[in-house]
Amino acid sequence: MKIPDFLSADNVVIDVAAADKKKLLSELARKAGSIVDVLPERLLSELFKREELGSTGMGSGVAIPHARFHQVTKPLGMLVRLRKPLDFDAVDGEPVDIVFLLLLPEAAAAGDQLGALASIARKLRNAKIAAALRKARDSAEMYRILTAD
Repeated sequence: MKIPDFLSADNVVIDVAAADKKKLLSELARKAGSIVDVLPERLLSELFKREELGSTGMGSGVAIPHARFHQVTKPLGMLVRLRKPLDFDAVDGEPVDIVFLLLLPEAAAAGDQLGALASIARKLRNAKIAAALRKARDSAEMYRILTAD
């Protein structure tokens, strides 16, 4: 699965301000809820359930919060660059400044879900790509960087 299959340029935002992880996830749930027609409270609840299993902060300043929903018919991604890094309980203990929210269909084949998650994780683990995302001047440039082959 390719990133443009689940991330549109409209869902890339730079300089997002959030006081903490909970407020950030709440804001992302609000925005994503209107796109996938799921109540933000339900999205937030599932995202927190996933975080309880282990932080989605994968290290090097990157987090990929994700959850599955039966109302979601195809994967949906949202990429945000934070104005100020946040504590995300990341595996390396470092704060996070790049967050990719991924909502997945509950009924999709496991391979499809893992494909979407793996494709974004692979890109964001690349130090050159992460550095370029941090230096991008606007959301359009961030989208181009992340979706380039």
